[in-house]
Amino acid sequence: MHCCQANVLIRNSDSGSSSSTTTAAAATSSSYSSSSNAVMSSTLVETVSINYEDFSEYFLTCGTCLCSYDGAEHTPKLLPCSHTVCVHCLSRIVASPSPRDDGYFRCPICRDNIRIPSGGVAALPPSFLVNQLLDLMATQRREVIPKCSTHSNQELLFCETCDLVFCTQCTSGSHYSTSVIPAAGGSGSTSHHHTVIPLAVAVKRMSEILCYKANECYSKLNSASEAVTTELHRLEHSVDAAFEEVNRSFEALTELVELRRLEVVAAVEAIRERKRSVLQEQLELVETERSGVEGQCEGLQYQVEVRNITQKISLLNTKIDSLQVLVEPRENCFLKFESSPEAAYSSLCRAVQEYGRVATSRTLPSLCCLEMPTSGGSKPVTHLSTRVFLHTVDYQGHNQVGEHNVSAHIFGRPVKNNPLTVDVCGDHNPHTVYGSKGSGLNQLLQPAAICLDDDTQMLFVADTGNSRIKVLDYSLSEQHHLVGEALAGRSVTGLCVTPAARTLMLVNWRNRTITELTQQGEIVQQFTHQQLQEPTTLTVTLSGLVLVVDSFRILVFSPGGTLAHTWGERGDKDGQLGAVTAICAVNTRGGSNMGDVITGDPSSQAGGADGGGGCAEDGEVVVADHRLQVFTTDGTYCRTVFRPSGVGTGKGPKGTYGGLFMDSNGLLLASRQERTQSCVQIFDYQLGSLIFTIASAESKLKRPAGLAATRDGWLLVLDIANCCIKKFRYR
Repeated sequence: MHCCQANVLIRNSDSGSSSSTTTAAAATSSSYSSSSNAVMSSTLVETVSINYEDFSEYFLTCGTCLCSYDGAEHTPKLLPCSHTVCVHCLSRIVASPSPRDDGYFRCPICRDNIRIPSGGVAALPPSFLVNQLLDLMATQRREVIPKCSTHSNQELLFCETCDLVFCTQCTSGSHYSTSVIPAAGGSGSTSHHHTVIPLAVAVKRMSEILCYKANECYSKLNSASEAVTTELHRLEHSVDAAFEEVNRSFEALTELVELRRLEVVAAVEAIRERKRSVLQEQLELVETERSGVEGQCEGLQYQVEVRNITQKISLLNTKIDSLQVLVEPRENCFLKFESSPEAAYSSLCRAVQEYGRVATSRTLPSLCCLEMPTSGGSKPVTHLSTRVFLHTVDYQGHNQVGEHNVSAHIFGRPVKNNPLTVDVCGDHNPHTVYGSKGSGLNQLLQPAAICLDDDTQMLFVADTGNSRIKVLDYSLSEQHHLVGEALAGRSVTGLCVTPAARTLMLVNWRNRTITELTQQGEIVQQFTHQQLQEPTTLTVTLSGLVLVVDSFRILVFSPGGTLAHTWGERGDKDGQLGAVTAICAVNTRGGSNMGDVITGDPSSQAGGADGGGGCAEDGEVVVADHRLQVFTTDGTYCRTVFRPSGVGTGKGPKGTYGGLFMDSNGLLLASRQERTQSCVQIFDYQLGSLIFTIASAESKLKRPAGLAATRDGWLLVLDIANCCIKKFRYR
């Protein structure tokens, strides 16, 4: 059943009694009341329901043919007697034979004589009231009135106070079973007010509320869309301005280079003109002397005086002696352009590469605020400057230790325990700790290096004290051990996974050998070189170059084991190396398998040098001593990522790095050992900025060395002093 509804609120009260009584009436003639120690009053909202079929039958149906009015065949026409008949019936009445054919017909309802217009029944005026009702019913939402499943004629009601749907006949006039709470200062008798409305009205109201909320959401979304669109336009303007500034800056550089080129070209031209003028002057002098000699020799065949001939011969002999000066050019042809020395050229290239940078910001303006300082009780006064602070908030937010509130709402209503207070601490405690000191199952003895293979999801640990490689899965469950001659002597200090073949590359400092093993422990190749003295760690590039750290230098081997070149100079300046403890090649395609380093005396039982490694394109290599420096694979210094303050000046913290790892998100992870505290530092590799550090108060890192990170954000730290592996979440 469809209905049109009108709401009427009826509320009666008896002020002469200690409690109030509310009577309610409904179109369904249903009501209820209850009595208790305290009378609970209810408000019933009366709804006048009109049956759609009845309304259409009485007002929107032609009384002659009983067809519903429409805008076509049964168009309603208004007769002068104020009755409405469809045009189809009028046409049939006019067309029917009649004893009187004088241009009149009778109204089928009141039998009044109606004159036929000159244009026929179609010229009769339309019934505007019926047409308006038709339009209203066409646009009116037809709602179904919910009925009780047991009492088909009883409309369901809804109590807004109890949030309950009920039938008055099923509940015998009462829908609630609530306890009576005496009012403060009362005699123990009070009332609970209930607002009861038909369920159809409640559904309609909720639908209207839903539409209102949806429109409000749409409004906010439209505002958000406009704001984002405006910001996009501003971004394009900023980009255009940045492009113009970039072009202008580099055009200035180009003009500077072109000016220098013109100066050098002008210098070449000037030197050429100077040399040419000297040589041209000498050439003219030679031509003059030649003309003089030719003049002296003219008519010589006609000379008969021997004395004259002898004098000319004497003059020519003298001239021959003097012409020796003209034989040698007074200026040479040497002219060559020399560029700057290699170091200056490299500095120039580096300066050009580092010239200009793109600055951006993640500040969220809506969270930023202005603050007037109130310390000291000073107030702003005229003619004096006043300081106002602008506090900015980054888009990603500032990591703060302390209590934070988390709020959640469902359908606009808060959930239980909302807001939730979260106590954020600064310590990063390990999720899992694997291993203990020993030689048995799940035990380690002086572990020196760690690396992983994301393809097989296997973790390889150089258990140097036990002369083996322990193979674990990502859940730190032990799988098996690798043993062999290459691992003998408790001397393996470097370990990494090769990027191409996914084999293991390890360094043995005691035997001074580099060995390549399959992940099952079979030897692929093994090589050494006379320049290897105390190799401690290594890394492998994507092209297969093996970079081995040997004290203060780096030895670069080809994939076949041939020494390609060495680089490295001892010192503390940029580009020089201290005692290198870790190395990793930067994988510009994302992801790498870098290992770590152990610092200490390489003659100790476990080796004590490094266990690092990595794989990358032949681009940049990060080398760690007490700082982090970036080189190319051929040893060209690029930049310094991080240098602890005071190091190298005799002041500041003393410490060194133990392991390096470059993850697929451009984060450089480095384990650092200091006297007071050891930690893992997380850097933005491109910016060279320290993002945060990982340090645990409950499970302290005593001597962190090897590092390995999985693609899903887990960091594995090899702690040599504790003979264990600690698993942290770092992103």
